[in-house]
Amino acid sequence: MSRRTSSAPTLATVADEAGVSRQTVSNALNSPHLLRPETLERVQAAIEGLGYSPNRAARNLRTRASHLIGLRVEPAEENSANVLMDRFLHSLVESSRDAGYHVLLFSAADVENPLDGYDELLRSAAVDAFVVTDTYRGNPQAALLEQRGIPFVAFGRPWEDPGSQHPWVDVDGRAGVAAAVDHLVAIGHTRIAWIGWQKGSFIGEDRRSGWVERMHDHRLSTSRLSARGEDSLDYGCRAAHALLLSEQPTAFVCVSDTVALGVLRALSDLGLKPGEDVAVVGFDDSVAAQVSSPALTSVRQPLEEVAVEIVRLLDARLAHRPVAATGSLLVPRLAVRGTG
Repeated sequence: MSRRTSSAPTLATVADEAGVSRQTVSNALNSPHLLRPETLERVQAAIEGLGYSPNRAARNLRTRASHLIGLRVEPAEENSANVLMDRFLHSLVESSRDAGYHVLLFSAADVENPLDGYDELLRSAAVDAFVVTDTYRGNPQAALLEQRGIPFVAFGRPWEDPGSQHPWVDVDGRAGVAAAVDHLVAIGHTRIAWIGWQKGSFIGEDRRSGWVERMHDHRLSTSRLSARGEDSLDYGCRAAHALLLSEQPTAFVCVSDTVALGVLRALSDLGLKPGEDVAVVGFDDSVAAQVSSPALTSVRQPLEEVAVEIVRLLDARLAHRPVAATGSLLVPRLAVRGTG
């Protein structure tokens, strides 16, 4: 007689019922020709008796049926110079192709719902795995995919749950900003201001910590030399105006290129020359940073290395090879140009 349980049966409970290993149950589902007829019959009887319904998507993931990696793309932000995801997507596509995969992009009907778009792909078993990018939202995608047993790797740390065991790859924003401060101090600046995002931004606060710590390392004051706001050209311009008129900084380090380009606008308004009167450093090294006049000094994220590491981890997960529980933190570099 079968031992039906109050909870949904799993591969393990089927294995216990049939008196076989979980691999044998997996073979019965995916490669029945590998089993002896009597063993296959026993496993099939346990599956029927327990009412086990294997998740087709999860089964296809284990057999690499599609060789597709899913990635949800978000709409472009208005009034922003940040096209960071374009660089990342190109790198991810190339790295995936080299590893024998293709990237399937999907969007959400409800962009405010971070889970929208995932269910349809999971039901259809259209992809082998996912790359999750918007970890700043608390990463509910990770919980969903972990619950379903779907392989994924996050681009970004699990900020709200640092003890999470899922694999991730991120860029060390703190180290990047610290390198910017070191550079500015080396060329003679002592009054270095910071313009960042709102206090609730995990990424923004991580970058800001690089400014605070390195300024203190150089025994320089941070008092009244920082501002927080939205990621927009307008805010960067307004914040720079206010700081220049009240605190007279000789250099700015900014949380993003968008904010830094706003600072350049403020310098133009006040008749100041970037790189000569006031130095400016952005973050991301966007195309806009490279083509602005003068070209913007910026912290360049190593997105090519991020993509390669993400694909390596995904391939390991799909092949059931062990993956370290800790994440991978990559160090950016400073691209020095006319403003710094």
